[in-house]
Parts: sequence; structure tokens; C-alpha cells
Amino acid sequence: MTAYTLIENNLKLETLCGYLAKEPELAMDIEADSLHHYREKVCLLQLSNRTETWLIDPFAISDISPLSRLLAEPERLMVFHGGDYDIRSLHRDFRINVNRMFDTMVAAQFTGATEVGLAALLRLNFGIELDKRFQKADWSKRPIKPEMANYAANDTTNLLRLADVLRKRLAEFNRTSWVEEECALISNNRVQSKSDMPLYMHCKGAGRLTSRQLAILEELLQFREQQASVMDRPVFKVIQTESLMILAQKQLQNIQELHGVSGLTARLINQYGTKLVEAVRRGMNLPDTDLPSYLRHKTESNPGTKARLGRLKQWREGYSRQIGLATGIIAPNWLLERIAENNPADMEGLSSLQGIRQWQLNLWGKELLILLAKEN
Repeated sequence: MTAYTLIENNLKLETLCGYLAKEPELAMDIEADSLHHYREKVCLLQLSNRTETWLIDPFAISDISPLSRLLAEPERLMVFHGGDYDIRSLHRDFRINVNRMFDTMVAAQFTGATEVGLAALLRLNFGIELDKRFQKADWSKRPIKPEMANYAANDTTNLLRLADVLRKRLAEFNRTSWVEEECALISNNRVQSKSDMPLYMHCKGAGRLTSRQLAILEELLQFREQQASVMDRPVFKVIQTESLMILAQKQLQNIQELHGVSGLTARLINQYGTKLVEAVRRGMNLPDTDLPSYLRHKTESNPGTKARLGRLKQWREGYSRQIGLATGIIAPNWLLERIAENNPADMEGLSSLQGIRQWQLNLWGKELLILLAKEN
């Protein structure tokens, strides 16, 4: 069992934050309930220094501001593993800003590690085996079981030690500044509202549908969203997206036709069949002038840009083998698409592309410009 202290009232939290005020580094993790509820929330916060671990119960605390001030202090380094989700969730639920962070998963990726999960890294570096039984547990339930609390504590107890190992390797590769830049960007990430774009834009394969099918799919997704909200369940636990895709593609307007659709059981058809058919019909009846269109990237309609993108991906494959980093780390597809589309002629043009990192410009910027110049 891992030793930990449970923080479950305002006074204990204020005392803890005062105790940790002089700590230069802290490890942090969160547990949420996204697999069990429609509106996910942070249900537990884990915090560790070099020798102790604390579990903070946000359900029992009405004033989180002492923790918010602790995490926001720029001189303190907060260590996370896969911290993007944590950063977004902390800001969404508590308006907590983390001004300086180090992500051990990102660091592991930049050392060329092939396995970057926390369990794999702790096993490889320290011979520690994590119990992952409660990875998908409902952390909103109270009281928290002792074995679940122990699981949560283990996620941060050795995180500072792991950060030490990874920082040493990054220094050996001369890649410390790369990770610092990535972590600075992660610390500013925020949860995006679903209302920012149609729900079908979040569905894999929606780009292959016709405008009429997209209209039907959007109606189906909106129905599922409303139903999930009422039931307080994740949308995937109401009806699978794949089933809704089939309904949209086949434009099924009769309840009897729903039988045989993959993922639609007799129970689901009995429960939602009428509403699903109504959603399909709404999409079918939408005027042609109001039909949606999938927001495609320009590279799909520009042959020259598409060919350039292919050459860039080929260059990236070779560069990946050369320096021992995954292609998605060197330059993700979205960045190559922007480069192919804009076809920059100089460093100023390349550096003006949204999302490109300074470490990327320093590492392969000149080489890439030479490649583009040869092919123009």
C-alpha cells in the first residue's frame, strides 16, 4: 500500500498548500468520471512531493483557491503524465491555471521511447508494477474505496523520480528546450465547446458522406446528445456512433428497417426507434439550400498541394529514421498540410505558419526550405 493523506475539507487544503508553498516541484494527476457521466468532472486530485502524497477530494471542499494559487505560481514546476487532459479539466472545473509544467509522457516521446504510458515507464526505469484495475472506475462515487485511493496515489508517488530520469536523457539528446516549448503550449490548452462546430465534425468517416447524409447524421447526433444529457450518461453509452452512421448512410425511415443495423439491439430499437426514424426524416426533409457540407482541407482539392504533401511525408519518413523520433513528433500531418498548402519560400514564411514550433524551425527548417525550393 502507498502511504497518502486524504484532504477532505477547506482547512486541510489551506494547511497543505501552506506546507507545500516552498516546494520547487510537485507531481500531479487527476481522476475524472468521463466514462460514466454526460458532463465529466474532476473527482479526485493527487499531489506528491519527493516523500509524501496527498489525495484531494474536490466534492468535500468548497474553496479550492489555495490550490489554485499554489499551482499558478510561476517558479513552481508541476509535473504531469499526459497532462493535456489534466490541464484542460483543471481549468474547466476550477479555473485553475498551471503556469509552469513538465509532462513526462511528452518527455518520453522526445527521447524516442516506444512505450510512453506511465505503467510502462515506471516498470522500465524502476521495476515498479502499477495496478491499473481502476483505470475505468467511476471516481464520482463516495466513499472512495481504499484500494482505489491506493491506485490513485501510485500515479504521482514516483512521478518526480521519473521526471529526473527523463530530463537527464533529454539533456543528453540536447532536446530539453523542445520539451519545454511543448509543455508551455500544453499549459495554455483549454476545453473547447461542442457548439463551436457541427457534431458530425467529430465523427470519423463523416467526410465520406453526402450533404443529405450529413444532415441526417447531425439530426441523429443531436438527438443522442439530448438523450445523453437527460440520462447523465456518456453519448457512446446511449447509442454507438457507428450505428448512427449506418442510419444516415442508408437513410432508414421505417422502424422495421432498423433491425439488423449493427449495434442497434431490440432494446434500443424499442426505446429509441421512433425518435431515430423521426431524426432521419428531419434530415431527409431539410431543404437543399440548407444542407451542410463537410469542412474539407484545401489540400484535397489542389493537385499541386497534394503532390507536395506526399513528398513532404516521404521526407519526414527518412528524417524520422535519421534522428530516431516518431514522424508525428517531428511534424504532425496537420503541420505538413499547412506547409504543403502555403509552400513557403523562406524562413519568415515558414515561421509564420500557425502551430509550428521554434525547435522545429531550428531542427529542420532550412533543410525543408531547400527541399521545397528544388521541387518548385
